[in-house]
Amino acid sequence: MINIRSYGATQEVTGSCHIVEIDDKKIMIDCGMFQGEEEEENQKSFEFNPCDIDYVLVTHAHLDHIGRIPKLIKEGFSGEIYATTPTMELAYIILMDSAKIMNEDFNTRKRKAVRKAQDKLLKKPLYGPLDVQKTFNQTTWVNPEYDTYYELCEGISVNYKNAGHILGSAFIELSYMEKGKSKSIVFSGDIGNSNKLVLPDLQKCKRANTLYIETTYGDRDHQSIKSTIKEFKKVIISTLNKKGNILIPSFAVERTQELLCILRDMYNKDELPKCKIFLDSPMATKATEVYRKYNTKLSGKCQHNVEEDGTVFNFNSLIYTQTPTASKAINDVKSRAIIIAGSGMCNGGRITHHFKHRIWNPKNAVLFVGYQAKGTLGRKLVEGTEWINLYGEDIIVKASIHTINGFSAHADQKAMIKWVSKIKKLEKVFLIHGEKESQKVFKKAIKEKLDIDAHIVKHKEKIILN
Repeated sequence: MINIRSYGATQEVTGSCHIVEIDDKKIMIDCGMFQGEEEEENQKSFEFNPCDIDYVLVTHAHLDHIGRIPKLIKEGFSGEIYATTPTMELAYIILMDSAKIMNEDFNTRKRKAVRKAQDKLLKKPLYGPLDVQKTFNQTTWVNPEYDTYYELCEGISVNYKNAGHILGSAFIELSYMEKGKSKSIVFSGDIGNSNKLVLPDLQKCKRANTLYIETTYGDRDHQSIKSTIKEFKKVIISTLNKKGNILIPSFAVERTQELLCILRDMYNKDELPKCKIFLDSPMATKATEVYRKYNTKLSGKCQHNVEEDGTVFNFNSLIYTQTPTASKAINDVKSRAIIIAGSGMCNGGRITHHFKHRIWNPKNAVLFVGYQAKGTLGRKLVEGTEWINLYGEDIIVKASIHTINGFSAHADQKAMIKWVSKIKKLEKVFLIHGEKESQKVFKKAIKEKLDIDAHIVKHKEKIILN
């Protein structure tokens, strides 16, 4: 008997964590961090025994899919972790950054709590940099290549396919034998929005008996990438021509590289007004280096722009700021600056400092190019809040707010239904990794268009596959 339980990304977007039990083996798909309104869930004990998990299969390196792996290891997991080589390298960067932010935040809160004699009530960070080091140095990592079957143990194998979401991302086919027949479960992870800006398109899924699919944008379709880029350019050019500044909260992996690709193209075509572009994110800078290292895995367009030294995204207007001092110096640039900084949902990072200095100025623009989860500062700004509180100070929002969803690294409803329609032998579909309303819409759409009765997975619900 095969059964599956989901301990995250159930009627919510973050915290991806699913355990498949096949005979006496327990196989975990992702172990992600909760973000936004569910962030407090990270502090709770796992609802299973980490010592019982035999394997962790990682779909990709975003924090909501890998963010609790060091915690899993701290609490007893000692099995093997499967991830593509780019995913492993990006995961190290992202987890080290996560540990750094959590510990800096804890130290700040501790100083304030000590003054109120409340320091004993503080919850400690999930993990620190040493725990991340242990995750990579004292744990066995297996790096599968795409389109290759790997035997986890007798009778169970895994095959990674290119998901086209971020560098190294995969949807995972888990194969096993049942009554002498080969069966398979596919976990989509996050499947990509095929725009060919940086990555090749999402691969087709040829067969699966059971599918667990993300539904982040199950309730809508994105505008075309052509229209998206046109809208992006319009905001950039009009703001710079008014001698304003553009603040772009951006995810360090994939979204940042897409923006650099477009800005470089604008620069080469003389479409970009005179300006300075600051990539103010050490993590994004490190991630961009990984993209450079694996440039042969990028789209044809990107490979066409690869320099002899492997550089893909650099051009004269672009400035990488590594240190806090260099980041603060951006404040001296009064106009015509494009500032790309993390975090992507504005729940921390350098972008909040830039908001403090510029979001009150009507000449400036804030340009959102990614999903904003419920409970985050980014979501509040997208929904039109007039005031924000940063570092104990109430700040009025006068900068224009722009949301461009066509850059999404996630497939939209139309693309997901097309992808599912090509899967042969499909018997059961389960919806995960999406807000409840989005899942309801997608469930209805997949029934109407493919005549498939999909099931919305509940937290800890035991799904039994016969």
